[in-house]
Amino acid sequence: MPPVVQNFDPEDLFSRRCIWVNGPVIVGAGPSGLAVAAGLKDQGVPFIILERANCIASLWQNRTYDRLKLHLPKQFCQLPNFPFPEDFPEYPTKFQFISYLESYANHFNIAPQFNETVQSAKYDETFGLWRVKTISRRKGPSSAAECEVEYICRWLVVATGENSEKVVPEFEGLGEFGGRVMHACEYKSGEGFAGQKVLVVGCGNSGMEVSLDLCNHNAKPSMVVRSSVHVLPREVFGKSTFEVAVMLMKRLPLWMVDKILLILARLILGNVEKYGLKRPCVGPLEFKHTAGKTPVLDIGALEKIRSGKIKVVPGIRRFLPGKVELVDGQVLQIDSVVLATGYHSNVPSWLKLLCTLMTEPPTEASGPIERPGKENEFFSNDGTPRNPFPNGWKGKGGLYAVGFTRRGLSGASLDAINVAHDIAKSWKEETKQKRKTVAARHRRCISHF
Repeated sequence: MPPVVQNFDPEDLFSRRCIWVNGPVIVGAGPSGLAVAAGLKDQGVPFIILERANCIASLWQNRTYDRLKLHLPKQFCQLPNFPFPEDFPEYPTKFQFISYLESYANHFNIAPQFNETVQSAKYDETFGLWRVKTISRRKGPSSAAECEVEYICRWLVVATGENSEKVVPEFEGLGEFGGRVMHACEYKSGEGFAGQKVLVVGCGNSGMEVSLDLCNHNAKPSMVVRSSVHVLPREVFGKSTFEVAVMLMKRLPLWMVDKILLILARLILGNVEKYGLKRPCVGPLEFKHTAGKTPVLDIGALEKIRSGKIKVVPGIRRFLPGKVELVDGQVLQIDSVVLATGYHSNVPSWLKLLCTLMTEPPTEASGPIERPGKENEFFSNDGTPRNPFPNGWKGKGGLYAVGFTRRGLSGASLDAINVAHDIAKSWKEETKQKRKTVAARHRRCISHF
């Protein structure tokens, strides 16, 4: 059966700028997108990076608190072919990491197109091409102007990552609370919270660190712990806990490594459950693998919890004016709320699949036909690849994903190397074939005359 030809509106085709990209379009200029771009540069493959913000690594630059440091040693966080400066500490600060990423972009001469938000990316199976539609914001002499742009390309790299949008749960009565409410991505420092009673919702690495920072700025934080959490020391006998786990995993099964980590945590941190930090029934590595929940690496919050300076409280029932009622019946007077409730991928909102190979022909009134759910063959409904690491980086039709491994920067770097190599191989083969076709046409023209 021949492919069904899509209905299209000529006005739609010519109402926006259309740009052919002789290489991949990379969506996202964070560490993942930069790592792919560097790999492509190294192999001579042209590309375009589209970034909705006005800078690289906007999550790090605009949506992180000032005291943030890398949770893992720098050797596990460097991007391909560009080590950290030797004078950087083992755990670089947020600002040092941003400086490193800027140096990385300059070193590989990577120039993203900023202020360009992808509205949709659709795959057209008739032509085997991606159509990436964006809204571009360009600053003019007097004001900023918006224009629509459509990029046509053979390969699409999704590098927007797992943390592109903040998660804001709904709580009864939050609108009537009356105090300051912010997400952790808006929190910079505890400086403006001195003397305040602050409710920190969430007990992951961000919740723990925000609570610690508030404490250090003479605030009175209460941290909401709704579910179980693994708390591990950041270092074990002078070595990174992550490094120890990696070393053990080379020789021992996962369950045994988990047992060892829990024994070490108990020896170093003591029994954390008596402070309200209930551990999951499975080990930290298995919990990370199955539930995607990263263990908390303690950098001082536990000491504040022990001393009572950080109060651990159960889940929230509802908010009241100036107060919060907890599930155990407690009512706390609070001044502010910080939602350390995490992030999620935004891929489902813009990645689509335009499909022309249908089993039944469309009706005249149906217009362009899309098969909902076909896009989910690669990405699941939560916007992450269905196939687990290390096999989640390549889809069909020239679709790739980087930065969704749940293994931090080291996982993103491994995926970026694979993606750049695979695209470069395809691009070189297609370029070679095009040259042969052009040469053959040229020879035919000469023989004709």
